[in-house]
Amino acid sequence: MQKSRKRKQVEVTETRQDPYPTHSRPTAEECRGIRDELLALHGFPPEFVKYRNQRLKHNMTRDKNSVPLDMNEYDEGEEESVLDGLVKTVLSQNTTEANSLKAFASLKSTFPTWEHVLAAEQKCIENAIRCGGLAPTKAACIKNILKCLLESKGKLCLEYLRGLSIDEIKAELSRFRGIGPKTVACVLMFHLQQDDFPVDTHVFEISKAIGWVPTAADRNKTYLHLNQRIPKELKFDLNCLLYTHEVNFFLPFPCTITRQILDT
Repeated sequence: MQKSRKRKQVEVTETRQDPYPTHSRPTAEECRGIRDELLALHGFPPEFVKYRNQRLKHNMTRDKNSVPLDMNEYDEGEEESVLDGLVKTVLSQNTTEANSLKAFASLKSTFPTWEHVLAAEQKCIENAIRCGGLAPTKAACIKNILKCLLESKGKLCLEYLRGLSIDEIKAELSRFRGIGPKTVACVLMFHLQQDDFPVDTHVFEISKAIGWVPTAADRNKTYLHLNQRIPKELKFDLNCLLYTHEVNFFLPFPCTITRQILDT
């Protein structure tokens, strides 16, 4: 039986320092080896293909020396707005992926625009997203995001984040009550095509099991350590593959390279 697809909120402390500077793992070779073996075992998770192709498009656009993308080959689908991505991530907290997607679809069908959501009574928002769980908390969070955006920017739009640095984006999103570092990391990775490595419960459990962090590590410090150790170009694929392996298959880690690591 498949485990419910859950991503729990992870609180982290913003800092540039590695909390485990003497812990030399994971190495770039380990990260690449596990990425390659999981890719060969499962293929790339179809639910993340859209976001992966969007990253390819944005990376090609940023690299002036790259070969132009054939958009027939890399069809990234309709790109979500950053605000849509943030709200979708809020709705994914502490629930299954299926339920969070239903809640987001219900919210969008009930209210034609974000302006309508902001003008609505909170109870109406709760009713629209109830299937995603924690409706009062999430409705209040969404309402607060929209209110703060309108007050500070004069419109309900987060597209300005695309022009900011990672640190600036983190500072901007962290202003919103109820938006923690895990949510920020997911928005960075999936909706802003930035190189960040979110650490949810599943990634945290795997990281401890294969010795990528000390046994006494917490999720906050695991996030900081892994973002220092994992090469930027591997973060997206590796995160999606680790999460999918743990959630969809609930198997002991099968990689040859991991068995070799654990034997050392």
